[in-house]
Amino acid sequence: MSDEYRPETLAVRAGTERSPFGEHSDALHLTSSFVFKSAAQAAERFANREPGNIYSRFTNPTVTAFEQRLAALEGAECCVATSSGMSAILSCAMGLLKGGDHVICSAGVFGATVQLFGGILKRFGLETTFVAGSDPAAWQKAVKGNTRLLFVETPSNPTMEIFDIPALAAVAKKAGALLVVDNVFCTPILQRPLDLGADVVVHSATKYLDGQGRVLGGAVLGRRDVIYEGVFGFLRTAGPTLSPFNAWVILRGMETLRIRIEAQSAGAMELARWLEKQPGIARVNYPGLPSHPQHALAKKQQKGFGAVVSFDVKGGKDAAWRVVDGTRLLSITANLGDTRTTITHPATTTHARISQEARDAAGIGDGLLRVAVGLEHIEDIKADLARGLS
Repeated sequence: MSDEYRPETLAVRAGTERSPFGEHSDALHLTSSFVFKSAAQAAERFANREPGNIYSRFTNPTVTAFEQRLAALEGAECCVATSSGMSAILSCAMGLLKGGDHVICSAGVFGATVQLFGGILKRFGLETTFVAGSDPAAWQKAVKGNTRLLFVETPSNPTMEIFDIPALAAVAKKAGALLVVDNVFCTPILQRPLDLGADVVVHSATKYLDGQGRVLGGAVLGRRDVIYEGVFGFLRTAGPTLSPFNAWVILRGMETLRIRIEAQSAGAMELARWLEKQPGIARVNYPGLPSHPQHALAKKQQKGFGAVVSFDVKGGKDAAWRVVDGTRLLSITANLGDTRTTITHPATTTHARISQEARDAAGIGDGLLRVAVGLEHIEDIKADLARGLS
């Protein structure tokens, strides 16, 4: 759709292409393959000389609608949908890198991302340097002659660290590398990394894009020459594909994305302020608080501060677990982005499989808890946490 439309409109209308039946809702195309009019047309499609659907491993109208809608929201030329957020990151690596290349990655990323870059991809000849902290100078220092990709989450999971996207984009450009930004926590409603200089954006559509914890999905977005030639080629062959049904569910979720993000962010801000006043808490990590070390940067490059709050409970793991076990309303689960507020202890869940050294570098202590604020009344969320904090 045209750039003249605002995000709220794009989230509802972009990507919709009605079938001859004239349906008003987005259509769900549950089919594995597509029929051609002739042998010649089949040959043209397979040779990429004629546009059109071929096989749902890499072309499907419902999935295409999701890709077009998210691309419109992110301001991207091209989007490739994947089966999950982690498959989006894998597709980036396999589609854009080769053995012998060097990756610079933030130490404070999701635990599975650490395992992917530091373990699985290492077996295929990719070298990764994990940088602790958000100082662009530290990232510049980590650059090597074979550096081809910089990867960052901002805000980071779960410590809510903010990274200067334009500054890291400059580091990447100087090195002849690509800057990949995981935009899961902000979504394009609050932050558009491509506008700030990033080359590629990845999403776990499982989180806020769906918004109700129903299905898995992911996406990779950026310039057409980068995404279509690299990432799509890998997906077409290897098949970490978003299913049409999941794409349809996420399309429905995206229609309420702005409303949910704004309401959940407001709740997170109120919760963060309340948590700062609790005597049993040592520190609250939320970029909307003036106490956050990158508060000014967050205000500069984000339109809001997001719905995730993390905080350190005095007394370590035992005290943190008492808070978790004291809840009756909050869902004890590692997922986030749901309409239902969730709570997790990262050191023993999302980051349990990485080393203690890696957790220390990421600032994930035994007393750290992460709360992803949903749509319940904020006073009920406070009361639920107060049971364990008391």
